Amino acid sequence: MNKLAEQYANEIEAILAKYPPEHKRSAVMPLLYLAQREGGFVSKRDIRDIAEICEISTSEVASLIGFYTLYHDEPAGKIRIQICNDLPCALRGADQFLNELCDALGIQPGETTPDGLITVEAVMCLAACDKAPMFQTQTGEGIEYHENMSVESTLQLIETWREKEAAQ
Repeated sequence: MNKLAEQYANEIEAILAKYPPEHKRSAVMPLLYLAQREGGFVSKRDIRDIAEICEISTSEVASLIGFYTLYHDEPAGKIRIQICNDLPCALRGADQFLNELCDALGIQPGETTPDGLITVEAVMCLAACDKAPMFQTQTGEGIEYHENMSVESTLQLIETWREKEAAQ
C-alpha cells in the first residue's frame, strides 16, 4: 500500500498530470517536496512510495535527497538555517559566522538546539556570494533568504522565532 499516494492523492495526480506518462520520473522532485512538507524530512517509506509512483529505484530517489540541500532524510529542528560556506562566501567570513553562531547556540554544525527549534547546517552555493554571510531558512511554510547577516542579527532573528513559537 502506497501511503503517500493515499494521503495526497489529488496533489500527486496534479503533479503527474504535468508530465507525459512515459516520463513519470520527472515528478520525483515535486513529490519529494510534497513528502517532506509536513514533517520536514522524507522518510524511508516516502522514498519507497515515490520510487513506486515514478517507477524508478529507491536509490535514484535517495540520491536526489543526498544531492539537493532542499531535501532531507532525517528529522531536524522546525527551522533549518542553511549557511552557505563555499569559497566565495568563506572569503567574506561565512566559516567564522557559522562557527560563532553555533558557539552562541551551543551546538555544532549539523546539530539541533536543545529546544528543537533550530538546526544549523553548512551548504554549498545559495547564489548570493556578494551578500555573505548569508543563509536560507527552511520551514514548513517555505524558504526565506537572509543576506549580509551578522551573528548578532541572526541571534535576534532566532529570538523572534522563539517568541513566535512560545506564543503558539
